[in-house]
Amino acid sequence: MNKLELGVALLVALGAPAWADVGQVKVVNGQVSIERKGQRLPARVGMTLEAADVLRTGADGAIGIAMRDDSRLSAGPNSVLALERFEFDAVTSQGRFDAQLQRGTLAVVSGRIAKQSPQDMSVRTPTAVLGVRGTEFVVSVDE
Repeated sequence: MNKLELGVALLVALGAPAWADVGQVKVVNGQVSIERKGQRLPARVGMTLEAADVLRTGADGAIGIAMRDDSRLSAGPNSVLALERFEFDAVTSQGRFDAQLQRGTLAVVSGRIAKQSPQDMSVRTPTAVLGVRGTEFVVSVDE
């Protein structure tokens, strides 16, 4: 086995690196941006998301995203949603998913992480921490 083949084999064995994409934008309506590493990027369908991304919707904005564990999130107008932590092993369905809704509305259909271990998914708001115990929920935070 040459060095290239060995490197590819190691990457496959180790799985995706921590900085790899954690999800994908599926729907964008109106004004929506993604803050990443100090830059504000216009959201577009098909765009990959990374852990630590912050999604912002304008007064006419809405975004729908699919996470790698099959969770589905939809943020409505005037929302700020931070994807604080996302780790996922596709083989075991184990991982950790933490998000923070700073303002606005968020609808969630939980994916494989919450189905495997409900305590490993949470959504924080300025006044509460929501532990996922079901498969669907909606939360709203006023400004």
